[in-house]
Amino acid sequence: MIRTALARVFSLALPVALVGACAIHPPGQGSGKPVIRIAYQTFPSGDLVVRHQHWLEDALPSYTVKWTKFDSGADVNTAFLAGEIDFAAIGSSPVARGLSAPLNIPYQVAFVLDVAGDNEALVARDGSGVASVAGLRGKRVGTPFASTAHYSLLAALAKAGVAPEEVHLIDVQPQAALAAWQRGDLDAVYTWLPTLDELRKSGKTLLTSRELAQSGKPTLDLGVVSRAFADQHPEVVDVWRKTEAKALRTIAEDPAAAAQAVAAEIGITPAAAADQLKQGIFLSPAEEASAQWLGTAGAPGGVALNLLDAARFLVAQKQIAEAPGEASLRGAVYTKGLPAVLDN
Repeated sequence: MIRTALARVFSLALPVALVGACAIHPPGQGSGKPVIRIAYQTFPSGDLVVRHQHWLEDALPSYTVKWTKFDSGADVNTAFLAGEIDFAAIGSSPVARGLSAPLNIPYQVAFVLDVAGDNEALVARDGSGVASVAGLRGKRVGTPFASTAHYSLLAALAKAGVAPEEVHLIDVQPQAALAAWQRGDLDAVYTWLPTLDELRKSGKTLLTSRELAQSGKPTLDLGVVSRAFADQHPEVVDVWRKTEAKALRTIAEDPAAAAQAVAAEIGITPAAAADQLKQGIFLSPAEEASAQWLGTAGAPGGVALNLLDAARFLVAQKQIAEAPGEASLRGAVYTKGLPAVLDN
């Protein structure tokens, strides 16, 4: 299934040369305004707060902001290759894959939305007979391929001494995984919130991404931007980062308001949203611009090394042929204006 997905994505690479030159896109029908296209996912994060509160729309009244929902990072990568989006929320594993051959997607990391904690996990279905990661041998395990969950699942298997070929790995998106789980078609799933909470109602958590992070395999949810867009419209990127920083402050200082916004976007109760937000690890704006994460103007931080580690792991797991060089990945971190751009 990976080969099929890569072939489908690679076949879309040709239009990039045709559409990549246009960063701010032609006016939407009847709007008269240029369009900024944003890919979002429904995992609990400040990105959903920004969307719900219309902060970008308010800050950029001369533009039409178009939000499009995606189910996984693999789909986001496909859309980038097709020249269909400018900004996106996407996990670090698909970013590492996207920056590697054969995809070589021309985007840059401009924000850390969150560090995966208990909001991503491996859950075994009640009745599956699975009580540990080692017990997954011969079992049917679902995860969205090329996602942070897929990366974490492979890391969990490696840690337990289980070879990927000893497990029936199934490429399945979160909502489809829930349906397959309820039918009894899957024995275990590695995925993220909000689907994860539904799985936990009839399953046992075997491992969380927080535990993997503590053992040296952290995964991140990142905000990325097209290089062409960032080169031509750095002022828009600055506004986007300011709104994301504002969302981080809201999560830290007014968690009830953040939960209300996330609840409305996901379609759950504010109490459930508040619980889900507590499961993630959210940086402060100051931490965003630290050497551990994005870094400062001209000095990319540890995000580049995180992506390098993810790429090397994907090579070891035969998911990609070769990891990009460290210099290339440092160049894929957008540090212009940091840290000042994140100030109030």
